[in-house]
Amino acid sequence: MEQNNNPRNTPPKPEGKRPRSGIGVTLIITVAIVLVISVVYNTITGSHYTETRYDEFLSAMENGQLKEVEFQYDQIVYLTKDEASKPAQQQKACFTGLPRGGDTMALAEKLHGMGVTVKQEIVQDNSTIIMILYYVFMFGIIFFTMRMLTKRMSGDGMMGSFGNSKAKMYMEKETGVTFKDVAGQDEAKESLQEILDFLNNPQKYADIGAKLPKGALLVGPPGTGKTLLAKAVAGEAGVPFFSISGSAFEEAFVGVGASRVRDLFQQATKVAPAIIFIDEIDAVGHSRDNKVQANDQTLNQLLNEIDGFDSSKGIVVLAATNRPEILDKALLRPGRFDRRVIVDRPNLQGRLDTLKVHTRKIRLAEDVDLYKIAKATAGAVGADLANLVNEAALRAVRQNRKAVNQEDLLLSFETVIAGTEKKNTVLTDTEKRMVSYHEVGHALVSALMKRSQPVSKITIVPHTTGALGYTMYMPEEEKYLSTNEELHTELCGLLGGRAAEQLVFGVKTTGAANDLQRATALAKNMIAQYGMSDELGLMAPASVGSQYLEGQAYLDCSQETSAKVDTAVQSMLERSYREATDLLRENRELLNEISEYLLAKETITGEELMSYVNAAKKEAEAQQAAQETASEESSEENETSEN
Repeated sequence: MEQNNNPRNTPPKPEGKRPRSGIGVTLIITVAIVLVISVVYNTITGSHYTETRYDEFLSAMENGQLKEVEFQYDQIVYLTKDEASKPAQQQKACFTGLPRGGDTMALAEKLHGMGVTVKQEIVQDNSTIIMILYYVFMFGIIFFTMRMLTKRMSGDGMMGSFGNSKAKMYMEKETGVTFKDVAGQDEAKESLQEILDFLNNPQKYADIGAKLPKGALLVGPPGTGKTLLAKAVAGEAGVPFFSISGSAFEEAFVGVGASRVRDLFQQATKVAPAIIFIDEIDAVGHSRDNKVQANDQTLNQLLNEIDGFDSSKGIVVLAATNRPEILDKALLRPGRFDRRVIVDRPNLQGRLDTLKVHTRKIRLAEDVDLYKIAKATAGAVGADLANLVNEAALRAVRQNRKAVNQEDLLLSFETVIAGTEKKNTVLTDTEKRMVSYHEVGHALVSALMKRSQPVSKITIVPHTTGALGYTMYMPEEEKYLSTNEELHTELCGLLGGRAAEQLVFGVKTTGAANDLQRATALAKNMIAQYGMSDELGLMAPASVGSQYLEGQAYLDCSQETSAKVDTAVQSMLERSYREATDLLRENRELLNEISEYLLAKETITGEELMSYVNAAKKEAEAQQAAQETASEESSEENETSEN
């Protein structure tokens, strides 16, 4: 449960009557506005009328120049024929006083006889009351509007709180998250646990002369649990915890961000010891350039506030980002964010622990093997695993089962990767055969080469991501380094699909588009980053833009070197493609058998694939042994005949 508390200790306002100076000023402004509106209205209205003498009206009547005449309470308004011939917006009427005691009826009959349009204003007895009510209503609207504006400008309303911090404050364990809910990040928890211990037991650190770090920066890819770790800190700390996003400091008005930074640290200081957590700090702390921007004021204020408070008071600033390379150097120096806590992708044991955390409230069947799921999800982050478990639970509910089984978890993993099956997509027989040979080409090349990852599943069922089929691999062990031979095997496996198409059907299809993109990217990394080419040797002209956002590498070199990289990439792809083609040509019969089997079943496992491959290997070994035996017998016969 979270609260939007504002612990600012504003001095209490004195009781009694509010000062009348504010009301008086508002009243004067309102009266002035009403008078200005009345004057402007009368000026605009009067610009359409011209005052004349009564004898001028009579002269116009005698000369037949009148078009319309309206008798009002104490005046005559008339429009001449010359004015009536003009456009309506340019017409200008005349008015003159109505003589008292005159025979208005006779004058009206005379005008009517001359063909003049005559009108008589209907006089209402409550016209004066309506006019008074109109002015009172207008006065009231303007008065209350001005009153609201003055209250807000004085700080009692929305505008007064515009620069206040929008941080949410969690008290002690109100977040409902502790370190027990965070798995796979033991090193990060250890670093944060030390900070929490300092907050709870400051004396044992003070006795030895240690100082509390002012800030810690949580760095890692999206979904690894940086925000979850911060919430766990809130649950474990037992001290007030302020949480705010970096984008919350930014507004359209200059100076608001800096004001919110000040207000945030003032709140934390009054309730110290406390923890301040700024999520996505790159929104406010990115590097400054030569151009002065509004964001610079916010960053400068943040730097000053971090420098200004004493760490012995027990205020710690935590921040999270997945783009540390764009942060301002002044923000990262010691004395501000003293520690950088890496929250990276979990390893095999970390994924297993994370799956255990996310399945604590899930009813699991007896056949569930979380270790196998952890092995299959290499490279997945905590958010991916949470989504996988939730998808598995939803699938179990859709199939009216009361527990999640192993198949639910495996299929949910495939759903996250390739999407759901497209049951309405109907392929022609030729297309299905092409897809079957294409996928078997991938799997067979990988199975026949050394240092390759084992195949887990092959399917030719279309999925919502656009894939008409896919081949899934499952690594045997967690690896952090890849050799040149392993990457070369992966490259040949990626090109095995196109090689099978060309070998069997003699055509090139669009189904290999994603394979070619991945193969090109892999070959480019091998040459431009890993130094695995003879053309460039140990040179690594490529640099990665964003380490934690999986940004693509860009070349930082001359045009000549870039051209050499392109040539080397093309040469490596062609060599790998020829090797994959030769391998499939040598095992053409095996390719046909497995492809026909996949075409009939649509989905096969890695065990079924390897049963064909192992049988073919045994047959080849038996033939080779028979040939060697026959050769030995032939040589013995030749030796006997010679003797």
